[in-house]
Amino acid sequence: MSGFSVSAVALDVPALRAALQNPAHGGFCAFEGWVRNRNDGRQVDGLEYEVYTTLAEVEGAAILAEARARFGDIDAVGVHRSGTLAVGELAVWVGVSSPHRDAAFGACRYIIDAFKHRLPVWKKERYVEGDSEWVVCSHGSAPHSHDRADAR
Repeated sequence: MSGFSVSAVALDVPALRAALQNPAHGGFCAFEGWVRNRNDGRQVDGLEYEVYTTLAEVEGAAILAEARARFGDIDAVGVHRSGTLAVGELAVWVGVSSPHRDAAFGACRYIIDAFKHRLPVWKKERYVEGDSEWVVCSHGSAPHSHDRADAR
């Protein structure tokens, strides 16, 4: 099973994980991104994600297809939350299963890095002091560099 989606409700991680079970796959890797209580030295009370859902679904599917082409026999699922989230809530989840661990690790890293750089997602942080601010959703300006040909 492979797919990308945007969700306005809390994620069901056991169901996401179960969707990746494949009797031919012995490796599994997941990434969970949670809302943290601090960013750039400020205390965060929560945040809001705005997502251009139609474009995010197309781009998310393209990223998963790239990962399959790059890492071979993998199943991958990615979900990004939208709407208002509290500190500690799950904001993004990526899971990958594969016959062996190396491809699962590599594909999971590739996918989350690509999501952070390419998905049309905007984040507005709410601060403990009562104000809020739109912040950059990616880490750095350069795209990821996971171009290992031997990643399988």
